[in-house]
Amino acid sequence: MPLKKYIARVEQFDQLIKLKATGTPSECAEKLGISKRSLYELVAELKDGFEFPIEYNRTRRSFIYTRQGTMCTLNFEKLNEVDNG
Repeated sequence: MPLKKYIARVEQFDQLIKLKATGTPSECAEKLGISKRSLYELVAELKDGFEFPIEYNRTRRSFIYTRQGTMCTLNFEKLNEVDNG
C-alpha cells in the first residue's frame, strides 16, 4: 500500500478513536473501507510498531486509547526563505 494512503487510513482511524466512534471491529473496518482482518493487522502494527496505546472497550463498543497523547503525522512544510545578503 502506498505510504500516503496508509497515513490517511491511520489518521482516519485516529480520528474515529478520538471521537469514540469506531463502533465494533466490523463497523470500524467498514468505516475505514477495509476488511476486519486488515483492521486487526492495522491495530497490531500501531500497537507493536509504533506503541499506540490502543485497545477495544466492549462497554463503549469502540477502540480507545488507554492513555492520553497525540499522533504526529508526516508533513513537510516549506520554510520562508531568508535573504542572507
